[in-house]
Amino acid sequence: MRRPSRKDLHGRQVFITGAASGIGRAVALRAAAAGAQLYLTDIDASGLATTAAQVHACGGVVGHAEPADISDYDAVMALAAQIHAEAGPMDVVMNVAGISAWGRVDALEHRHWRSMIEVNLMGPVHVIEAFVPAMMASGRGGHLVNVASAAALLGLPWHAAYSASKFGLRGISEVLRFDLRRYGIGVSLVCPGAVDTPLTATVDIVGVDRSLPAFRRAQEAFRKRAASPDAVAAAILAGVRRNRYLVHTSRRIQAVHVAERVVPPLYRLAMQSINDAAERFVRQATGGSASGPSRPSSQGVR
Repeated sequence: MRRPSRKDLHGRQVFITGAASGIGRAVALRAAAAGAQLYLTDIDASGLATTAAQVHACGGVVGHAEPADISDYDAVMALAAQIHAEAGPMDVVMNVAGISAWGRVDALEHRHWRSMIEVNLMGPVHVIEAFVPAMMASGRGGHLVNVASAAALLGLPWHAAYSASKFGLRGISEVLRFDLRRYGIGVSLVCPGAVDTPLTATVDIVGVDRSLPAFRRAQEAFRKRAASPDAVAAAILAGVRRNRYLVHTSRRIQAVHVAERVVPPLYRLAMQSINDAAERFVRQATGGSASGPSRPSSQGVR
């Protein structure tokens, strides 16, 4: 029987991490509506069950939905073994799960750096190790989606730890887009700008009191400019259909990225201006006290 075209998700098996909420849930619902059979995971068992129920309610098919911590290599390998035993190789693998913590380098603690790398970088590495070799061996082709961030392209303020993980994922994607081409496996690197997901309510900005009115005003302004998870999901699936490598969801981010490569002085001016504005905001929000480390709340995978 002829395999469906990469441009057609109908009948294709799609594995998605971070499926409990935000972009992961939105892309799961859109893929299901396109006729894909879904294999879902997230560290949030309750949210994952809700996503699976929503897919079923819309007439979609969930082949397997199981909670897992993608930073746990053994857990990911066990999940992949079970899915492969039930369904064989995946056609599309989507690394969506991620966490976020921002802060000045004098405020960030070692645990922030480590958690960014373990979840945002090693998590996708574990998924790639567990699922992509089977795709290669199947000879059917397919597609790999890695959701990074604008912080994988630009030097955004207070993003050193976060960007370390996202630039790493960008590097992996840049290599795999060529390594996997001969196997008929496309690669998409998704670099969203602002997205209104649950992560916006839980992002850890080290040294900043989230209860302050100035922070709440800034958060609301961010949400007004942010894209919806569904809009980002639509861009991701369009990228898969078109076999597009770099997928943008913000024209502003796209323009700054172009400026970085084409007009470096303009990029430096823009980024320094953004950095200065961020520093002024934080000093205003904290009364000039954002200079030392804090004990922020724990993170969660979206």
